[in-house]
Amino acid sequence: MPFALWALAIGAFGIGTTEFVIAGLLPAIAAEFQVTIPVAGYLATSYALGVFIGAPTLIIFGSKIPRKTMLISVMMLFIAGNLVTAFSPTLSIAIVGRVITSLAHGVFFGIGSIIAADMVKPSKRIQAIAFMFMGLTVANLIGVPAGTWIGEHLSWRIAFGLISIVGVITVLSVWKLIPHQPQSHEPSFSQEFKAFGNINVLLAMGITVLGPGAFFTSITYIAPMMTEIAGFSGSSLTWLMLVFGLGLFVGNHFGGKYADRALMPMLYITLGAQAVVLFIFSYVVHSQTLSVICIFLMAAFGFSTVSPIQKLVMDKAKAAGASTLASAVNIGVFNLGNAVGAWFGGLVITAGFGLQSPNWAGGILSIGALVLAVISGLTDKAVHKQSYVKASN
Repeated sequence: MPFALWALAIGAFGIGTTEFVIAGLLPAIAAEFQVTIPVAGYLATSYALGVFIGAPTLIIFGSKIPRKTMLISVMMLFIAGNLVTAFSPTLSIAIVGRVITSLAHGVFFGIGSIIAADMVKPSKRIQAIAFMFMGLTVANLIGVPAGTWIGEHLSWRIAFGLISIVGVITVLSVWKLIPHQPQSHEPSFSQEFKAFGNINVLLAMGITVLGPGAFFTSITYIAPMMTEIAGFSGSSLTWLMLVFGLGLFVGNHFGGKYADRALMPMLYITLGAQAVVLFIFSYVVHSQTLSVICIFLMAAFGFSTVSPIQKLVMDKAKAAGASTLASAVNIGVFNLGNAVGAWFGGLVITAGFGLQSPNWAGGILSIGALVLAVISGLTDKAVHKQSYVKASN
């Protein structure tokens, strides 16, 4: 992989850390601002909404800006947003900081995916995208636990201050390492927007919602599931989440490696395997050993789909006449999938199916993603067959 990809991976690490570390910092933030945990939770909600809305907005307004310049610009927003949160005198100002920070998320991953893919030969494009997403998995392994520790023992403000430094390092890395990106001659907004009416683009984004969302259905409720059913102590949750983070890291690596060889078959296998693991998890949740294995496997199979799905959306959108907007929006759709998964998991628990029910609920979502992937693959075959017949005539 080109050394320049490290600039994108560092940025992904910073973004992943600032997104997920908030869960571990909420108690300290709530205590300082004298609000309840649910109210402090607006810091997470505002970030998710900012990602979903900010990505298409910035892409539209920055359509004439060279991609490298755009990456540097959004990381400057990332730095500013984290500093606003770090020095915020009130919760409202902290939320404003989170919204500013979130604006960088979709644009960085969306444009970064395109740049990463363009820096390598076609046979390694998904591996290049996965290399960038590696920063996101390392954030869950190292950044989030470290940030949580800093928040507990020093100050949550210091945690956001240090994340800002990661942003500065990203800006310098992108400036020095990423090759010059000529001003892109992207289609107009109306042409870009038309890509969202393409059935292949919609199918790919549907996989984004249901596939990764499947393991979020389970992991969102993993704490009560493991402590109340599996019998783990509360202190065990830290290393259980490390197991989950390790699964993300391994899945991201192998997903990028093998999807370059056969993208759709890789999606069929991983989505199907994720469903099987989640269904099994719902039956073996009383076993601590089997629960740990299932947590690792559902993370590995779940995240092995992320970079292949991102490449799939990019390919379908490019074939439809646009790519940048769809690539960025798909990152927001990924966050939407996380929300759908968490909502569905809570729904089945509320309905009285038990704390283990988010596992089989996630399995259902994974099957839904598999069905969409199969339809997408069949659509491709139909298009290729039509092209072949026309060429023959």
